[in-house]
Formats: sequence, structure tokens, C-alpha cells
Amino acid sequence: MKIGNVKIGGKVQAAVEMEGRIIPLSAVKGFADRYRIVVTDDIIRNPEMFHAVMESAPQESPSRQLNNGNVEYAPVILQPQKIICVGLNYRSHVAETKDQIPESPVLFSKYANSLAGSGDNIPIPHETKQLDYEGELGIVIGKKGSSIKESDALDHVFGYFIGNDVSARDLQFRTSQWLLGKSGDGFYPCGPFITTADEIRDPQKLSLKTELNGELRQNSDTSYMIFSCSYLISYISRFMTLYPGDIISTGTPEGVILGMPEDRRVWIRKGDRISIEIEGLGRLENTFS
Repeated sequence: MKIGNVKIGGKVQAAVEMEGRIIPLSAVKGFADRYRIVVTDDIIRNPEMFHAVMESAPQESPSRQLNNGNVEYAPVILQPQKIICVGLNYRSHVAETKDQIPESPVLFSKYANSLAGSGDNIPIPHETKQLDYEGELGIVIGKKGSSIKESDALDHVFGYFIGNDVSARDLQFRTSQWLLGKSGDGFYPCGPFITTADEIRDPQKLSLKTELNGELRQNSDTSYMIFSCSYLISYISRFMTLYPGDIISTGTPEGVILGMPEDRRVWIRKGDRISIEIEGLGRLENTFS
């Protein structure tokens, strides 16, 4: 099942995507009769509510569905406790940036202010002249855990989504800490939906493509990760407890602007459109302004 957040009448609520139809849960009688208007955060953190979605949405005739072309999306999670990002997790990306293969996952943070929905305009901060894209597979944790065994790690996943780890490179490398260049407003567009884990047999076998204004820039596969999804979940949980709704963004492959020769780098400009597609997850699109 694909589940996400949409904007209706200025308010955000959860919706599911089924066979090309986008259905607000408030329009699904079997669900709406039991619960108030909810967002994905509520559903991820309440197994009973999630089971109600799984039972009701496929069976009930919705009283309303949205026109796919006119949907306004919100971020797939509104208030995650943690957004943990992974740097340098594809050998090809390490090579293009002339860095060293990490011995352990390189972790950094983003915050809720970085969240944006598919279709949102992303403002370019005045403080940067070197804005870059990074198409990534995102993980949403569904079950609390600490010191999780790698063999059990995927059992803690609620689902997967597309993320764009927008990066202001001149700010990112101003100091040894990357935070400033990674945590701007709107610097983590995500969505349009979370695809629940039961629909993704192997998160290490998903194609990933990123386009800038229709030009293919990234064309890779999650099988090329240095540290797999299960390893990352297990590793991170050794140092901090993971909670439902936490996000892990698993890193980007080669093809970013930073990886180009300096004389060919044209950083993101106003009006540029970034589209990221991951197999089985849909397409995330945002314009920069």
C-alpha cells in the first residue's frame, strides 16, 4: 500500500494511493467512522490504526477521491523524532567526490524544517551559490528498537519513500561539520507516498534515477550501497533507540553536481526542476525558486 499526506482545504490529512486513485482516509467510510482526520504520523505510531487502514481502504467505496494531477502533497512524515542521513554510501559517489571509502557509516542530521512535499517549491537561500541535489532511498521506522540485529532490521521498517538530500555545498564544507549545508528550509523534499514494507521484497534491488530539467543525471541502483538498509538500521540502533516515524535517508549515488569537473558545474538555479524516481516508490518532483 502507498500512504502519504495531502492538503485538502488548507488542512493536511493522510491518503492512500490505490490503482492510480488517491483516496483521503476521511473519505473511506470504514476508517472514517472509527477515527478522526489523521496524518501518517498517527498511523505509523498506532498499529491498530494501521491495521484499520489495511482492512478498510481496499474494501470500502470511497465517497471522494482526488484528481491525481491536482493533488497537493505534504511531507510523508510531518514530525519525525529523528531524520538521520547517511553520507558517502555509494562507492561511485565516493569516487566522484574524490573522498575515502568510509569504514563506518557517515551519519548526519536534518530537522523537521527541512521537510517538503512533492510538488512544493523549494526556496534557494541567499547564503548559498552552490545548491545541489541528491536522490536517495528513505526508510521510515515502524517499530521501536535498540541494538537491533541486522537479520531482524527490516522487520522494524514501516515503509520506503523517495527523498532529495538538498545540499548547499559551499555551506556544507565551510567547516568540518556538514549540518549548515544540509538543514535549510525545504532541504529534504520527500514523497509523494510511503510504500509499505510488504510491497518491497528487497530494498537493495531498486533502480534510482534523478533528472534535472528532464536531463538524466543519476542512474543507479540501491544494490551499490556500501552499507545496506539492514546494516544501517542495526548500526544506528546501537547508539540510539529508533522509534516509529524516525527517518533514515540512505545516501546518494554518483551524478551529483559536486562530482562534475569544476568548469562544468552549474548549480541549481531558480526555475530548475528536480525529478527523482525509485522503482516501486513513484516519482518525487520539486521546482526551486
